[in-house]
Amino acid sequence: MEKSTLALCPLFLVLLWSPLALGGHDYGQALSKSILFFEAQRSGYLPSTQRVTWRANSGLSDGKASGVDLVGGYYDAGDNVKFGLPMAFTVTMLSWSILEYGKQMAAGGELSHAIDAVKWGTDYFIKAHPEPNVLYGEVGDGNTDHYCWQRPEDMTTDRKAYRIDQSNPGSDLAGETAAAMAAASIVFRHSNAAYSGELLRHAEQLFEFADKYRGKYDGSITVAQKYYRSISGYNDELLWAAAWLYQATNNQYYLGYLANNGDSLGGTSWGMTEFGWDVKYAGVQTLVAKFLMQGKAGHYASVFEKYQQKADYFMCSCLGKGSRNVQKTPGGLIFRQNWNNMQFVTSASFLTTVYSDYLSSSAKSLQCSSGSVQPSELLSFAKSQVDYILGDNPRATSYMVGYGNNYPRQVHHRAASIVSIKEDSSFVTCRGGYATWFSRKASDPNLLAGAIVGGPDAYDNFADQRDNYEQTEPATYNNAPLLGTLARLSGGHSGYNQLLPVVVPAPKAAVAKPSPAPVTASNELSIEQKQTASWAANGKTYYRYSTVVTNKSAKTLKYVNLSISKLYGPLWGLTKSGDSYGFPSWIQSLPSGKSLEFVYIHASPQADISISSYTLA
Repeated sequence: MEKSTLALCPLFLVLLWSPLALGGHDYGQALSKSILFFEAQRSGYLPSTQRVTWRANSGLSDGKASGVDLVGGYYDAGDNVKFGLPMAFTVTMLSWSILEYGKQMAAGGELSHAIDAVKWGTDYFIKAHPEPNVLYGEVGDGNTDHYCWQRPEDMTTDRKAYRIDQSNPGSDLAGETAAAMAAASIVFRHSNAAYSGELLRHAEQLFEFADKYRGKYDGSITVAQKYYRSISGYNDELLWAAAWLYQATNNQYYLGYLANNGDSLGGTSWGMTEFGWDVKYAGVQTLVAKFLMQGKAGHYASVFEKYQQKADYFMCSCLGKGSRNVQKTPGGLIFRQNWNNMQFVTSASFLTTVYSDYLSSSAKSLQCSSGSVQPSELLSFAKSQVDYILGDNPRATSYMVGYGNNYPRQVHHRAASIVSIKEDSSFVTCRGGYATWFSRKASDPNLLAGAIVGGPDAYDNFADQRDNYEQTEPATYNNAPLLGTLARLSGGHSGYNQLLPVVVPAPKAAVAKPSPAPVTASNELSIEQKQTASWAANGKTYYRYSTVVTNKSAKTLKYVNLSISKLYGPLWGLTKSGDSYGFPSWIQSLPSGKSLEFVYIHASPQADISISSYTLA
């Protein structure tokens, strides 16, 4: 691929550039834009609250050919494929950002939007996990998708769904999805307890699936190999999932798993200089170091100290004060590879930010091979990377679309580069899109606000060209870790202890009416389930269950909202609304002492049924 002519004079540009000559950045504005990007990546039915209005519904038959509803989720980058591994990592990092810096997001009025972004992913993961040992990990296929240049709303490419199961395992995919759902369960713990519990149940099942049936997911979903090959294997994801499940449950089993498998799975032995959707070790080591600083290690302290040594190794390498340091461009940006290098920048910046706060909260310093380093130096490093992204660099270019005046205008992104279907509904054909829109040497008709593109090369050079996919294609996992760092930089730190238990504040503009904690039975309502029939068909045993809800109160039940999870078959006798169930159409209320019955059939044990909310009058 041709280099930009700027490659001829990198030293000249560096001499002209001084970050001190540039003004400060509006991190709050950058945070708002970075969250907005996720709405541009949405697949499925878009809600009435959709703010990226040039997008429309897409992928509405996803999963149908496989007999499963896989509508929703995120497109990973500039294409129209839903890749499960990077999507799950995206949701994990969105959740971690909220858990660490939700207070700062709330102060800036962005917490509800960030939580929305998490839920758009977790709603999809619930659908993609219809059975304990089945997880759909991809919809669409990169080869056929990349042959076409179409809006998501027009796409005619193959939408085959690919899955992992007991016979075709994928411990890395299942482990990362478990981590995402566990982390998200903490986000929703206080605002939507029933949903939080549902996410946690999925996370626990997925971790058990990942651990029991081991294998690399791209050996089962081979079409992913060209795009998201799991080079690091699955050991890091098993530890990563265990760390998040411990955070979500405080269950000592997961703490013991981290200690007992630290050596065999590489958590205590791998010293890393990168962190991203494939390699999670630095993230695991950071979390376990946090557990140690929180005083939770107990008799595992000696093992967890080894994890912390590796976390320190990563931090020192970022600062350039370790025994093996990360490469940086002349302008000071972390550089690992030409293709989408920015993903490593944003993820490393997040880890150094949280580690700085962990160390400050425990009144400790970082020990590097060059000597002791104060926590503030880690935060300064993260700020330097964010400032580079936002324009403090030799090219004075913002690598966040829509931020500043000089940002990429020809982003490698199908939806952004083709006129909105709402403006021109003329069908864009598979190859016609390349001829008409991809090859167009003009700015994108739609502003992909907040997108972090792949970024410059090793010499700070960048070519704003749509066919330069290595540098101009954005990705969800570029943005996700940046949210936390931007929130920290915009909201500051009020001196609270970052090691204390997480309580995500209530968003100023709530995304949904919070649900009270689920109640399986109470003094006023009761739920009784029983198996009424069973039969064998197609090698499976199916069960029919009858469930009776009884109003035991002295008042009339005017409204009830039931949460049902682990349901893998049809249900009769209730009306479904979104993710919950209510009265059937023929019942408007339930008098005192009366009951309603509904039934369902599937090839599994009883579903989990609880009462989310109800009204008596």
